[in-house]
Amino acid sequence: MKSVLVTGATGFIGQSLCKALASKGVDLHVLGRSRPDFDAKFHKWDMTDGIDAEALAGIDTVFHLAGKAHALAETSQDSAEYFRINTEATEKLLQACKKQGVKTFVYFSSVKAAGDGVGLMDESVLDESDTPYGQSKRASEKLVLEGGYVSHPTVIRPSMVYGNTGKGNLPKMIQAVRSGRFPPLPEVNNRRSMVHVDDVVRAAILVAEHAASAGQVYIVTDGNAYSTRQMYEWICNALNKPVPNWSLPLFVLKLLASVGDLIGTVRGHRFIFDSDALEKLTGSAHCSSAKIEQQLGFKARRNLREALPDIVQYLGASG
Repeated sequence: MKSVLVTGATGFIGQSLCKALASKGVDLHVLGRSRPDFDAKFHKWDMTDGIDAEALAGIDTVFHLAGKAHALAETSQDSAEYFRINTEATEKLLQACKKQGVKTFVYFSSVKAAGDGVGLMDESVLDESDTPYGQSKRASEKLVLEGGYVSHPTVIRPSMVYGNTGKGNLPKMIQAVRSGRFPPLPEVNNRRSMVHVDDVVRAAILVAEHAASAGQVYIVTDGNAYSTRQMYEWICNALNKPVPNWSLPLFVLKLLASVGDLIGTVRGHRFIFDSDALEKLTGSAHCSSAKIEQQLGFKARRNLREALPDIVQYLGASG
């Protein structure tokens, strides 16, 4: 990589990626709505208009992170909006890449692109997602891999990404445990895959630089599977709080979730705790990153238990 363009550069993953790319001495360009607060050549694009192909002139590698994320507060998803931002905008970017002869295109997708299968999920799972978000990401993947726009297209599907950020479910859980608003959940032995942002960045750069990744899809995890009860206890440890010796029965949680569903229906947007929230707490989303490990030699360097003290300190939640 010599001249690189990143979309979504001001986001959590994008900032970490740009920092890593800058350390490699590449000519860094950013395409987006707002100018980043780090040194890079900025090109404006709000993902709704066409792209000035000149922004891609001389670029050899594109990392496409920008898009509409899964909005957890929605009771229903606007399919047209997801496809407009995630799929149609990706196609516009690919067309500009083709016009300027960009070689490498790394698309940041999501494990949600392959639905919510039961059991261990790998890249061979081709289930249709039941959400507009997942469907729009899968449609974008097909454009990247099958559209013939670049010679080296690659898709990575990160599992839930953690690290030093205030956004997402993990920071919310940490703050709720700190304030005593998060009850001790029972151990239901669910299995959830996650990955540290540093490892996602390493994986993205690896696939961009490795010829064997062309035309491939890679799931990226830290190689572990966590239960919510484990996470709860480790958060307590990181906060220097005692771990309660009791837990709230699952049937009570289900009852509270049903009440939350009703409240969400009445007011038109999701309540803080409903059946979907309960599923995220007690359900499984277990993914395998064996493919990228075996084909490209990727090995995650971070894990959640060791990272939690740093995340707690970043959030200012330590006692």
